Amino acid sequence: MTHDSPMNAKQEHPFAPYVRILGKGKKGSRSLTEQEAQDAMHMILTNQAEDLQIGAFLMLLRVKEESPEELSGFVRAVKSCSHAPKNLSVDLDWSSYAGKRRHPPWFVFSIMLLAQAGYRVFIHGVSGHTNNRMYTENLFEQLSLPIANSWDESAAQLNRHGFCYAPLRMFSPKLEEMISMRSILGLRSPVHSLSRLINPLNAPTVLQGIFHPPYAGLHQQAAQLLGYQNLAVIKGEGGEIERNPDNAMTAHICRDGELSDEEWPALFPRRHVKAKEMTANAMRELWQGKISDEYGEAAITSTAAIALRQLKPELSQEDAYARACELWETRDRARL
Repeated sequence: MTHDSPMNAKQEHPFAPYVRILGKGKKGSRSLTEQEAQDAMHMILTNQAEDLQIGAFLMLLRVKEESPEELSGFVRAVKSCSHAPKNLSVDLDWSSYAGKRRHPPWFVFSIMLLAQAGYRVFIHGVSGHTNNRMYTENLFEQLSLPIANSWDESAAQLNRHGFCYAPLRMFSPKLEEMISMRSILGLRSPVHSLSRLINPLNAPTVLQGIFHPPYAGLHQQAAQLLGYQNLAVIKGEGGEIERNPDNAMTAHICRDGELSDEEWPALFPRRHVKAKEMTANAMRELWQGKISDEYGEAAITSTAAIALRQLKPELSQEDAYARACELWETRDRARL
């Protein structure tokens, strides 16, 4: 019998230690430090890790559940690889990664109202990773709204419209590839949380929608580590940044390093029935004033109010909502 000698033993892959840290059993494993997380994600984004390693890494994180330090480190790595222009400024970062299943993505109209008020909104997201959902990118296509395929196009659209949608593949194609692994692995991975936190243009105000309430604190703490000036996380309808006006809501805030929560009361005493149709054409007709939808209009204005309150903290909830309603009433109905 022959044995491999140290001379011909296969050398360990450089990414293997990061998998080992997470997977060394109940007593031996631990979370990554912020620096380890940044280094590991940098290796993934620069194609220095094998697909098998990436899958194992993501699922070990999923079982353990990601820490704020890990998320912060991952975000720092993505930012360093996104090549975002430093001279492109926006007021609000708006992530859109969940897609809508029960109600149309009314928040797109909230964004248009904010742009009408003079705010510059950068939207980023993905589409198609979960069946039977309407994604922001698909809606933009159906409403003939522009989609940015480069940073130059992002700048042009922000200057022209006050908002732009940039697919994740535009500034981090590897990250979008990892999100698409959901259909292969069968589980959501930490990439979904990570993507919401990227804020590639370093907007002073960040809004995030989540589906699972326990993740709110995780996002708050990661934002605190990243030094974000002003972040608000809500349990959004379908996991998007959209207020369900039928329910009371909590905004989980990180402002100037301080964490706090703010309660918003329900706007209606009874819940509305799910929309009969979820189409771009029905949304367009509501914007144009051809049809009415009590739930839709309340979702649009109350979501815009949350954003206005974050952008201008001196506004009360009542004043922010009144301003959002005013923007809705004075919208350019010929825009769509």
